Amino acid sequence: MKFRHRAPRWSVLACGLLLAAAAGAAGHFDVDDAGTLDAGQCLVEVWAGRLRSPGDLNFQHVGGACAAGPVELGFNVDRTSAPGAAAAVLVGPQIKWTFWGREPEAIWSAAAALATSVDLRHGGRAGGQFLLPLGWRASDRVNVLVNAGTDWATGSGVATVRGGAALEWTLTEQLTLIAERNRAFDLWTSRLGARITVAPLTTIELSASRSGRTGDGRLRSVVIGLNREFSRH
Repeated sequence: MKFRHRAPRWSVLACGLLLAAAAGAAGHFDVDDAGTLDAGQCLVEVWAGRLRSPGDLNFQHVGGACAAGPVELGFNVDRTSAPGAAAAVLVGPQIKWTFWGREPEAIWSAAAALATSVDLRHGGRAGGQFLLPLGWRASDRVNVLVNAGTDWATGSGVATVRGGAALEWTLTEQLTLIAERNRAFDLWTSRLGARITVAPLTTIELSASRSGRTGDGRLRSVVIGLNREFSRH
């Protein structure tokens, strides 16, 4: 499958899903938080999902990041495949900097993130994303996240505006519910999901999403992921 500017909209959204993952090693959700890893900490994440409309598109992600001084550095490998088409493999680095509200007790926080990706299967065509995440800790159990940024489509380099908001509600120490509304590659997506803590510094994520109607029909996806944080000392 080739991610060209004239490609079906569901394939363009798949590029957006992969670029969203590259923006910050914090799971598969579209709206990123403004936090970064603590000094000496690293994170590995894997997730997989399926996008339907009207055909199937499978996608997988393996990535990780480590704190390096005041920033978080990471690298991602992503793959998409559809029946009857060649798979696309995207790889690229990321960097994220929390420039405001890094303290654990901070009510407000803000960050800047930059990610790039290169399609290894189709001539090394590049894409990227710049993102400004903002977070507000409304209470001990509720966080509000807001994102604004720009995506550059893999291959064509066409720039589109990205933006969205999310609500995270911590029900217990083990369960957080997440609802978000995000716009990327000229499509709005609504997503509901949960983050489940299964062991110290280890979480499982589950979500389902629905995007606006296009010429290919309404887009729907399901995703499951695993995140593991650890100390490199």
